[in-house]
Amino acid sequence: MRDGGPTWMHMMDRSTPNMSYQAWRRDPKTGPPQYRSRTVFENATARIVRDFFWDDEFRPKWDDMLAYSATIEECSTTGTMVVQWIRKFPFFCSDREYIIGRRIWEVDGSYYCVTKGVTCASVPRRNKPRRVDLYYSSWYIRAVESRRGNGQLTACEVLLFYHEDMGIPWEIAKLGVRQGMWGTVKKIEPGLCAYQKERESLASLSQSAYMAQVNTKISMEYLISLESNEDLSRSDVDSTSENPLSQNISRALIYGGLIVLACSLDQGALSKTFIFGMGRKLTDRGNRPS
Repeated sequence: MRDGGPTWMHMMDRSTPNMSYQAWRRDPKTGPPQYRSRTVFENATARIVRDFFWDDEFRPKWDDMLAYSATIEECSTTGTMVVQWIRKFPFFCSDREYIIGRRIWEVDGSYYCVTKGVTCASVPRRNKPRRVDLYYSSWYIRAVESRRGNGQLTACEVLLFYHEDMGIPWEIAKLGVRQGMWGTVKKIEPGLCAYQKERESLASLSQSAYMAQVNTKISMEYLISLESNEDLSRSDVDSTSENPLSQNISRALIYGGLIVLACSLDQGALSKTFIFGMGRKLTDRGNRPS
């Protein structure tokens, strides 16, 4: 919202008894349309919403556009995953394939979930379904006060930033999104309720939900210190999990991930000067699952 880009145009403001949804779109001078949204779920924790969106095994129960998913790579230390998706579209586009890299950062009990299209030599490109190379979808998930005004942090807010190039004219893509947006979004809330019930039944975690709990923990103070180039100890950045896992993580992975995070979900903590300065320093460093 503060990156100096084009003006955001309001698209939608809808709600159900347990969910509110707002959406905006903007059209960059180059590249596909970009979307952002704000969703608030009542009676849901940030952790369960994080797991819900990451759980590919459960997703087909509420997302009928996901025709196929498979995990290609995963890192049990950082929680980084590379997954393959095949999505089907209702009327304006044929099936599309996605190779998605994804990872979660935790900051003071809130979660930054970053997913983007990546290259993968082990999955050859095919004529059909067509692969989407330019894909980006990121969430910021946190506990917020319920709209019922009880003063309790019993609701969960999800801020989304998203864009992709499906290989069709952008005006057609915008029409498809506009026509199908609420029909897709309104399925999320009953899906989340079903997921909560399944988790309350003590059902075993799927592998993707398990991986959602492996996060890189970063303090807000650490982020602020990076902008001022202070050198804090490695104890300020840690891979954490609700299950015991190795805590070793390289500084290259941390810094590389922070740049992706800062560019994706600008919350005003990091300046563009710092982001691009660190980017130049890390040119020679890879960030891939081990």
